[in-house]
Amino acid sequence: MPASCLHSLQRHLERIYEIDVSGDCDVDRFLITDSELAVTLDNGPRARGIPEKLLVQEQADELHVSLYLDPAVIEVLSSNDPIRSLNDGNLAAFWSALEGVSHFLYLIWNARHGRSISLFELELQAEVDKFVAALFLLAQQRRLHVPREIHERLFASPVFDVRLDEGEQRRYRHANHFAGLYCGRLRRRYLVNRGAGLMKDLRRFYRLTHRHKLDHIRTATG
Repeated sequence: MPASCLHSLQRHLERIYEIDVSGDCDVDRFLITDSELAVTLDNGPRARGIPEKLLVQEQADELHVSLYLDPAVIEVLSSNDPIRSLNDGNLAAFWSALEGVSHFLYLIWNARHGRSISLFELELQAEVDKFVAALFLLAQQRRLHVPREIHERLFASPVFDVRLDEGEQRRYRHANHFAGLYCGRLRRRYLVNRGAGLMKDLRRFYRLTHRHKLDHIRTATG
């Protein structure tokens, strides 16, 4: 169940953004849950023990990728599958797993297009993905009724790891801030006012570069 849940999350994002890397890059094949192995693979000076971590090593022209998820996250997803029912009991685990799948997918998709990405861009897209993935799942499960508090839970009062240094805190804070602006606009324009073009907007945003994502957000919300 855990592996199939992660695969389902990957396919969920791929359908939203109209991309497909799962043929030969299924996230299940890259999953590790051994915390000691994760520490061995992530031995940098800023390494932290967190429930989700994308581990990347670049050698010559090759990327070596692993996605670590804490066994506790897997346990929740196994017993309370968010694909069937996203609820308060699995929301935190869902967002941890979704963030890892988002990082994995965005890295692979950009690498295949010969594009390098910044850490900020990776976090910004993951914040958007968490909102959008929850939005679509809840719309399916609750027959289009999407609670307003999803945006508030993600963006109103974010809490950041106190072990982050100043630069890392700034990166996470800015990623959350700009994602909140973008997702707030999506909610107002396409959900509250029933405007057309949500999928086109999301797919265009996904393909923008770091600078153009920020330009898009500033223009749309300025």
